[in-house]
Amino acid sequence: QVQLVESGGGLVQAGGSLRLSCTASRSFFSIYTMGWYRQAPGKQRELVADISSGGRSNYADSVRGRFTISRDNAKNTMYLQMNSLKPEDTAVYYCNAANDYYRLNYWGQGTQVTVSS
Repeated sequence: QVQLVESGGGLVQAGGSLRLSCTASRSFFSIYTMGWYRQAPGKQRELVADISSGGRSNYADSVRGRFTISRDNAKNTMYLQMNSLKPEDTAVYYCNAANDYYRLNYWGQGTQVTVSS
């Protein structure tokens, strides 16, 4: 079992920045594809960005160019640098760790990001 703990959420004005972190409770972090998802009130959870074990990243069109995902395998930690935030980025952001080969999938508890206009 892997526990994922997110931090770094909060309230920010439009145009501002936040940095989210997700730390895993155990080693073998490097075997997982790590991702950030978000869910706004009344909407489905959606992928924001993910990063493979090899470091290849993928972004939703809505955040490409504004958000940057990264990982530090030595620290069992993933990051999401969010710049030029917009009110529509307001959501609960969830950390995910997945490994399809071993059929593993874990979620964090979520962290609230609120962007005021």
